[in-house]
Amino acid sequence: KRAYNIKPEKLLEADSKSMRSMSGSRRNSGSSLVSSSSASSNLSHLEEDTWILWGRIVNEWDEWRRKKDKLLKELIRKGIPHHFRAIVWQLLGNATDMPVKNQYSELLKMSSPCEKLIRRDIARTYPEHEFFKGQDSLGQEVLFNVMKAYSLVDREVGYCQGSAFIVGLLLMQMPEEEAFCVFVRLMQEYRLRELFKPTMAELGLCIYQFEYLLQEQLPELNVHFRSQSFHTSMYASSWFLTLFLTFLPMPVATRIFDIFMYEGLEIIFRVGMAILQYNQTDLIQLDMEGMSQHFQKLIPHQFDSCPDKLILRAYQVKYNPKRMKKLEKEYTTIKNKEMEEQIEIKRLRTENRLLKQRIETLEKGQVTRAQEAEENYVIKRELAVVRQQFSVTSQNLEKAQDTIGELQREKVRNDLESYTEQFVTGLQTQLEQSRLQEAELLGALKEMQDKRSSSLPDENNVAQLQDELKLVKLRELETLHSFREMQDTVTELNQRWQLHMSKGGGGGGHWKESPKKNALNELQEKLMGVRLREAQAQAELREVKLQAIQLESKNQIHSKLIGRHEVESAAMQERLQQLAGQNKGLQSQLTEMKRKRAELDCKSKEEVMAVRLREADSMAAMAELRQKIAELEIQKEEGLIQGQLNHSDSRQYITQLRDQIGEITTLAFLCMTFPTTEQTYPPTPPPPPYHFKTPALRKRAMNACEN
Repeated sequence: KRAYNIKPEKLLEADSKSMRSMSGSRRNSGSSLVSSSSASSNLSHLEEDTWILWGRIVNEWDEWRRKKDKLLKELIRKGIPHHFRAIVWQLLGNATDMPVKNQYSELLKMSSPCEKLIRRDIARTYPEHEFFKGQDSLGQEVLFNVMKAYSLVDREVGYCQGSAFIVGLLLMQMPEEEAFCVFVRLMQEYRLRELFKPTMAELGLCIYQFEYLLQEQLPELNVHFRSQSFHTSMYASSWFLTLFLTFLPMPVATRIFDIFMYEGLEIIFRVGMAILQYNQTDLIQLDMEGMSQHFQKLIPHQFDSCPDKLILRAYQVKYNPKRMKKLEKEYTTIKNKEMEEQIEIKRLRTENRLLKQRIETLEKGQVTRAQEAEENYVIKRELAVVRQQFSVTSQNLEKAQDTIGELQREKVRNDLESYTEQFVTGLQTQLEQSRLQEAELLGALKEMQDKRSSSLPDENNVAQLQDELKLVKLRELETLHSFREMQDTVTELNQRWQLHMSKGGGGGGHWKESPKKNALNELQEKLMGVRLREAQAQAELREVKLQAIQLESKNQIHSKLIGRHEVESAAMQERLQQLAGQNKGLQSQLTEMKRKRAELDCKSKEEVMAVRLREADSMAAMAELRQKIAELEIQKEEGLIQGQLNHSDSRQYITQLRDQIGEITTLAFLCMTFPTTEQTYPPTPPPPPYHFKTPALRKRAMNACEN
């Protein structure tokens, strides 16, 4: 695993050395084919050819991708040799020289918020594999490092449990730095990042596309799945999240991963449909629990002996990329509609909550209004009772006037003095009550003036208070007027009574002697009694009027309070409308900010593509220089094989050739160490120290470096 953290030219150099040793063994044995087979007894001819072929592919990678892409695709489908997987996966993912590799050591020094989750799931990743078995093993440590580093690079994705199996497979083939670079490229370019986002929107799209393939190509099995409520996500989610690494044995899953590195998620759809086609007959006969057991125990081991059988079946599945693109658009449209519906639901819920708050506020206002209406109703009832009492009093007054003639003169004369005294005391009592009411009104007026000075009301409240003050003054004037009328009535009655008493006292000796005077006196007494009762009735009537005026003023005050509440409610409604307008403005600003952010994301992607193009140009220049070095080494091999070895001075000639080869190697290294201004090459590891045989060779090498 650690041996393949080398460049492609180093791999070919090692391969060429092994080939030279094999050719030397051929010369020593004297036979070409037989000695070759004896030197590589552990490898067959086919394996040797595969090794040479893949070494050439790695060395001439850019040319194979441009000119022999179909042949390369067929070779990858047949399987990449185990020793070449690390470098081929890096080349397929374009992850050989990534800038993020230099940041890896710095990322390990930082702390990630996902460290606890990663530690928790490390032991569940390949628990039976030797490299990851055991707590605090080397495999678990490097797996933790890679997952932690990626969670810091891509904080939106962070950590997802299924991604650890993919990283674990990469760590089985290459060191952790290269595995980290390949995983970053997989997440960016192979749709895995969208699969592992918290929303898992890409997983929903994959399930939607796979259900379409199942419905189109295996309709009977699809109907059976639906009848048993065996949803696609129950068995296919792990296929897309772990790329069959947790479902199939490691050799089969590695073959699928080879093709995935070249063709993407298409192979996952094909393999999934091939598995369902192969097991359709058995699955239709099972219920939901039986199908679950079949997927867990039988299907994973069906292709252990022959992975090629599964790959062949996978490429017999009908797969239309254009149709998959249409399905992607349909799914996006459906999800957008669902998102719009969710946004509309949220908006309606917010409006509903605001309306509930408004209803509660209005209900409180309605309760207040209901209380005021109830008070008004009570006041109206009291007013009606007062009016009824007034009518009853009027009727009683008429009846009293009718019964005046029936009263006897003796009772009138006896009762007159006591009645006048009671009436005068009643008038005095009413006068005191009116003065008390006047004092209460003055106190209420002062209290209202104090409230006015403390609360600083607006112009409307001042006008209302002035109206109320006018009403209070009117009631006070009416009270004074009625009091004066009562005083006049009492004075008039006192004068008449005194006149009557003086007349009665002056003619007391002749009262019995003159019947006309007796009748006149009797009539005058009756008239005085009637006037006293009339004055009493008028006093009661005025009292009732005062009570009615007070109730009407209270009614007016309550109606004005109701008007104020209505004005405040209208102001609150206007304020609510203003807030709604501000909310709409903020929503429009949020939409504009999202659009600008999308534009910035597009610009950043374009800049990243430009940087990748420049990296590709620099890699192409490096490949040309490495090819020249390989040609020089091949010339060296040809020089060793040629007939100059049969010359008598062969040893001296071989020594000269070695000196020239060492000089050329040194010159190539020096040229790579000092790049031109037009191209920038990655740093190359220094070659082993070389000692020049003669000072002349050393001088030539130094001159070449200066040039």
